[in-house]
Amino acid sequence: MATEPLGRMLLYIGIVLVLIGGFFILMAKIPWFGRLPGDFIYNNGRLSIIIPITTMILVSLMLTVLLNLVLRR
Repeated sequence: MATEPLGRMLLYIGIVLVLIGGFFILMAKIPWFGRLPGDFIYNNGRLSIIIPITTMILVSLMLTVLLNLVLRR
């Protein structure tokens, strides 16, 4: 049984999890993240609904530019 592909896959999964964790730590330190104009927030006592449309568009654009710069061949 070849364990090298399994080891590589686990290594990649670990790297992705570290990057996602770092992203969440950094975003917690930015006070305006998730509260941009166009982000819908509804509070009604016990119910809170948050739909961060503008924030997700901004994140999508940043990731698109970053991935195009990194993965361009």
